[in-house]
Amino acid sequence: MLLYSLIMFAAGAVILGVGIAVFRGRTNLIHDYHQENVKPEDRLRYGRAMGAGLLVLAAALLSSGILALCLTEGSKVPLLALFGGIAVSIVLLIRAQRKYNGGIF
Repeated sequence: MLLYSLIMFAAGAVILGVGIAVFRGRTNLIHDYHQENVKPEDRLRYGRAMGAGLLVLAAALLSSGILALCLTEGSKVPLLALFGGIAVSIVLLIRAQRKYNGGIF
C-alpha cells in the first residue's frame, strides 16, 4: 500500500497546486473550449467554482493515500474515500460548467 499512497500523494499534490491556482483566478489553466461561453465578468466566479471541484478531488486523493497508510492492507476504506471524493468532485465540476458555460460540452 506504500506505492499506492505515494501515487495518491503525488497526484493529489499536483491537482492541489492546479486547484489553488484556478481558485485564485488562473482560468487559463482550464482548456479554452470549456470557457467558450463564460462571460468576462463571471471568470473569477467560474475559476472559484472549478477550483473548488479540483480541491475536493485533491482532498480525496490525499485522504485516500493517508487512509491506505493507516489501515490494514486489504481495507476497502481508502477506495471508498477515493471514489466518493471523485463523485463529489465531478458533481461540482459539472455544476460549474452548466452554470457558467451553459453546458458541459
